[in-house]
Amino acid sequence: MTEARTDSEPTRVVEVERKYDVDAETPLPEWLGIPGVDAVSDGELRELDARYLDTADATLSRSGVALRRRTGGPDAGWHIKGPREGDGRLEIGWPLGDDENVPDAVAQTLARWTTDDLTPLARIENSRTAYLLTGPAGIVAEFVDDRVRATDLRQGVQRGWREWELELGPAAPTDADARGALFAAAEKAIFAAGGRDAASGSKLARALGF
Repeated sequence: MTEARTDSEPTRVVEVERKYDVDAETPLPEWLGIPGVDAVSDGELRELDARYLDTADATLSRSGVALRRRTGGPDAGWHIKGPREGDGRLEIGWPLGDDENVPDAVAQTLARWTTDDLTPLARIENSRTAYLLTGPAGIVAEFVDDRVRATDLRQGVQRGWREWELELGPAAPTDADARGALFAAAEKAIFAAGGRDAASGSKLARALGF
């Protein structure tokens, strides 16, 4: 779900997605029998580079919140990702701006959690290939194949992995049972290809060793 943004309003998207661990050489799923899906797009490569910030005592992370500045891809900009609720998570977004300083509008939104100084926490670089699963009404879901290179900037530790994400699109069903059936069918294809339930809840958590 997306709210249109005016010049003074950020974007607001409720991401409903699931993540999966996968080995480096695992083949992509074969999308057969997915409810409402009749076509899958060719893959679109996106090179993403995200820098995450937090307070010295990790106030945001402990609250289930992430702040990042990401370049590359269709949603480049500043993002606040709120605490997860089930499969959903609110993401609020602003344009990149002219420099890497936290924009005032972002700081004002963050104030509900902290007004302390923010310092670099992690860098996550991601070679993403995105596929659109579409039906008669439009995009049912987006499937992404991520090859991630992460650096814990406070510990100086680098990690790398591959993961998949399946995020519902604007033409996905809104009924809980229908969404469950969609995820069940998609996961049948994902698990058959060799995907597994993700061991970590987010890229940031994995970058920090959680």
